Amino acid sequence: MAGPLTSLKILDFSTLLPGPFGSMVLADWGAEVVRIESPTRPDMVRMLPPQDDGVSAAHGFLNRSKKSLALDLKKPAGVEVVKHLVADYDIVIEQFRPGVMDRLGVGYEALKAVNPGVIYCSITGYGQTGPYKNRAGHDMNYLSIAGITGYNGRKSTGPAPINVQVADVAGGSYHAVMAILAAVVHRQQTGEGQYLDISMTDAAFSMHALTAPPALVGDMQPELEATQLNGGTFYDCYETKDGRYFSVGGLEPQFFAQFVGAMGHPEWSGKGLALNAEIQAGLKQDIAEVMKTKTFAEWQEVFANLDSCTEPVLTFKEACEHPQIQARELLVDVPSGEGKTQKQLASPVKFSTTHPEYHHTGSALGAHTDSILTGAGMSEEQVAELRKVGAIL
Repeated sequence: MAGPLTSLKILDFSTLLPGPFGSMVLADWGAEVVRIESPTRPDMVRMLPPQDDGVSAAHGFLNRSKKSLALDLKKPAGVEVVKHLVADYDIVIEQFRPGVMDRLGVGYEALKAVNPGVIYCSITGYGQTGPYKNRAGHDMNYLSIAGITGYNGRKSTGPAPINVQVADVAGGSYHAVMAILAAVVHRQQTGEGQYLDISMTDAAFSMHALTAPPALVGDMQPELEATQLNGGTFYDCYETKDGRYFSVGGLEPQFFAQFVGAMGHPEWSGKGLALNAEIQAGLKQDIAEVMKTKTFAEWQEVFANLDSCTEPVLTFKEACEHPQIQARELLVDVPSGEGKTQKQLASPVKFSTTHPEYHHTGSALGAHTDSILTGAGMSEEQVAELRKVGAIL
């Protein structure tokens, strides 16, 4: 059976990562997503390497199963096309700076006038209000303003970038998906649409799940290598004899006891929950010294059958080949045209009845322009006129 969101029809004006990743999640789950793409301003994701037959692998992934409509919103006729479509495609996602869509004539109020039930989701770095609302930024900037980067890293080297786009994806993409689905439920109950203001900085700030309570209530401010989970305790990564690493996370006594027992030092088991910084520093040094006595492969053999929350730090290639990743079917082959496929990350959600579908990789710019417009009731003559005036590619 197809995905659970087959009743949803979405116009997606977003580019780069946050919006496209979010609308990809919705498309995987069955929503019909039409990308409204500029024929004059190239999407940088289309140009990222590697290219397969002229198509970016990143674009192919982020825009799978979506249709592409090449539309110039600076042309009055292009604006009218959006207003025509929004009566049927009644969810909108956009990622411009505040006010841009209003200036183009396709902001929330303009489209709400056409379809009062429209759900309109704006994803921005800092939100629609506040002194930073028009400020440029990227993932690392949002995490910095949100106070996350400030205690991510090492005392010896300072704050460090996080290697996946936490604010973009966990903040922008997934919070947008959650908000849209919540608004859909509200509309089902009341008939009302609404405007959704998603700030990647706001969403990142909300992720201080375990550090905010003690900081706000007890003024226990998180710092580099000073909390239980950022290197302030033995909970950390340790180098092996051959320069690889293991992650050690057995915070609970029963897990830590197995870990130190496997290392040949059961007498350390009482130190795992010690709050004293000096004890923790000494414990970390002891663990580091023992970890360097064996190779990565040797430690893998030691910990393979133990339930001690100790796992090898894998490369991405190794992760793709890991039996757990394989068993969960987290890689899929998506049709890319002419009988070819492209290997991509699968949807991580398992539905018991409805299932994600992967129809095709990201499409060429404007590949579905004519079929979308004629499917929305326009005649071939109307489509030809739009092309004549430069509103569509």
